[in-house]
Amino acid sequence: MTIFDIFFLFFMISALQPVLQQRMLEAMRTRKIAQIERERGSRVITMIHRQETMRLLGFPVMRFIDIHDSEAIIRAIQMTDRNVPIDLIIHTPGGLVLAALQIARALKRHPAKTTVFVPHYAMSGGTLIALAADEIVMCEHSVLGPVDPQVNQWPAASIVRAAESKPVEHVEDRTLILADVSRKAIVQVQTAVEELLDGKMPKEKAKEVAALLAQGTWTHDYPITPEQARELGLPVSTDMPEAVLELMSLYPQPVRMQPGGVEYIPEPRHGGGMPGRFEREA
Repeated sequence: MTIFDIFFLFFMISALQPVLQQRMLEAMRTRKIAQIERERGSRVITMIHRQETMRLLGFPVMRFIDIHDSEAIIRAIQMTDRNVPIDLIIHTPGGLVLAALQIARALKRHPAKTTVFVPHYAMSGGTLIALAADEIVMCEHSVLGPVDPQVNQWPAASIVRAAESKPVEHVEDRTLILADVSRKAIVQVQTAVEELLDGKMPKEKAKEVAALLAQGTWTHDYPITPEQARELGLPVSTDMPEAVLELMSLYPQPVRMQPGGVEYIPEPRHGGGMPGRFEREA
């Protein structure tokens, strides 16, 4: 074997390694999803979006809720018998209102029990989907977020307030147009939230919650904790199955150019007893 052959073999192994690792990871995910389905007697669907950027030819790429997600999830719901519960595991910064609302309505119309699991966060459109579930399961530090619409990357409620803060003759036509679109967007999202909450709480309470979430009460990235969600009247539980957290670990963050700043030994740590491998005797 020549040096060229050795180099070529090394190159081929290096090129195939990421592909093989990805296939193994996908197989592990499939087995874990099947395990959760057996334990809960449900259809398990995942929608996992990593908010941090990954590198592709030097350009940052970010995942959000889009039409492809809504098509896939709706298809999965359609393939599920009416008497089979649905467990939807969400980790997302949000995305298109259209896609999120399609998923939410399909979830709400499923006759059997629907549960949305939020291991870490489900912001914006993710919260819109969670509102459609019969139960929202969060960890102690998981968060939801407001669903106030964004127009041209600006909060719709802020655009309306900016346009109303001056005499109309001093406001640019473009701002007036954006304000008009923003008012419509707020009404549409607020109405959608009321629709999703129908049957989960009294109508007056649903209107109140919809207004809080859609009218720009908080900034768009405001974290709504499980305690706050319960205060709003949402059906929130913090009984997160360990299997769901184990499944989340099989969706690792894409490798970044710079190493991460968080490190720990990935093993359970219990008090008392003999010191572990990385502990020093007193």
